[in-house]
Formats: sequence, C-alpha cells, structure tokens
Amino acid sequence: MNRPTHAPQALPDPSIKLAEGWHCLHLYYRIDQSALRQLSSAQLAEGREVVAHLLDPARPGAPVRLQTSIVSGHKADLGLMIMDPNPLLIDGVRQALRSSPLGTALQPVYSFVSITEISEYVPTIEQYAERLRLEGVSADDPAYTAKMNAYSQRLPMMNRQRLCPDFPNWPVTCFYPMNKARHPQANWFMEPFSRRSALMAEHATSGIKFAGRASQLITASTGLDDWEWGVTLWGRNPESIKDIVYTMRFDTASAMYAEFGPFYVSYLMSPVEAIDHLQI
Repeated sequence: MNRPTHAPQALPDPSIKLAEGWHCLHLYYRIDQSALRQLSSAQLAEGREVVAHLLDPARPGAPVRLQTSIVSGHKADLGLMIMDPNPLLIDGVRQALRSSPLGTALQPVYSFVSITEISEYVPTIEQYAERLRLEGVSADDPAYTAKMNAYSQRLPMMNRQRLCPDFPNWPVTCFYPMNKARHPQANWFMEPFSRRSALMAEHATSGIKFAGRASQLITASTGLDDWEWGVTLWGRNPESIKDIVYTMRFDTASAMYAEFGPFYVSYLMSPVEAIDHLQI
C-alpha cells in the first residue's frame, strides 16, 4: 500500500505564533465500536496505516511534540498531547484524523486548549536575591554567592523547559484542568502578590521532592478554554502520580484555593502499539 497522504501540511503564517513558547492541545477519543463494524477489512487496514502515520512524531511535517497514550477507565480510549508553535498545524492532526478512514470510529470526548508560559511566580534573579536576604542570607556570605550563581545558571534552562518542553520517557501520564478559587472566603485573585508568591513557592517545594519519580508541566488556558490552567504529569508508575497529587493537595495553594476538573490517566504507547491495544 502506498504511503498515506492524510498528513496535515504545515501552515507557516507567523501571525498566529506566540511571542515565545508553544501552543498545546490535549485530545481524548472513544472508539465507536458500531462505527468500526461498518468498515470493511480494506478500510480498516488503510485506516490503521493512515492513523499510525498521522500520529508518528518522527514523520515529516509532524508537530514538534506528539504523544500517544491509552486511557485507563471509561472516560476515553485514546489520548493525544500535541504541541507546536503553529496552532493550525496542531489542528491539522485533528482534522486529518477526522477525515481518515477511521474517522467515523474516533469519537472525540474531551479536548483542552492551552499555551506554555513562564509563570509570574517564577522568581527573577533579582527576586531570588531578595528572597535570600529575607531568609537571612547576607549578600557577603559565600553561601549567598553560591546560591545566586547556581540559580543564574539554572533559570534559563528551567524557563526553556517551561516554554518548549521535552517529554520525559516515562510510561504513565495524567492530565487535569484546574482553576484558582474565587470564593468569598478564599479568593486567590484578591490576595496580594507577595502572599500568592509565597504560597506558590511552598507548592513548588513540595513538588521538588518528587524529582526522578514524577514530572509536571503547567500550561495556561485563561481565555482559551473553560479552565485557567492545564496540568500534565508524567510518572514512572501510577503510584508516583497518586503520591505527588496527594502530597501537593496539603499545600495551602491547593487546599484552600485550587479547584480541579476531570483526571485522565493514560499509558504511553507508540501509535502502532496503541492501535493494536485498542483492537482496531
């Protein structure tokens, strides 16, 4: 069979690119078994090949990040996470799947649109220096110089990972949307920046304890979707996902101010492995 021709073409319009960072789309599909049964053997074979090609992150013209997973539970069957500077290239994957021979069997059940960002709570070099002074570390202390040098070297790499992230090669991933509360007794947006920053610093400290077990990416969705942020976690096993979410919920930033949407836990596979697992 000839190579499928359903791959989306890049649309290089610079006007829709971000000043920095990438667009992000999470997509979740359920396999419609009745629609699958309507396809002939030839259509199924072609559809498998087309979808496997579309979801291949190494194919020419693919988005810069394209990850396929199998969802645990009844909410969905297939999960995709797609990132690229061009949102239309990302949407091209969605449209190509819809118009593929398997399109009638791929029922979309959830999506989330967001972009990468450097949070306002990530301290600049100057803010980090002020934090050290507030903690009692004098500017003439050798420990102050050592910490400042280490942070200065680390910050550009951390910010690059936030804006243009690499995906860890770990088998489990979890996505959920979240808001900050606006309740009369717990309105995050009415708190002064200094308090919000301190609470987020506490929150980050909790997460650092899971280095090597779990990795987290926060993407921004205010004005882009129904929730304000999307949280993507990767873990070495499901227990790592459970432990980091449970631990961080005790932080004040979560316990008092966080509101969570649905959780989608899935297991990473290559496109071919995913198609086989779904018994298409």
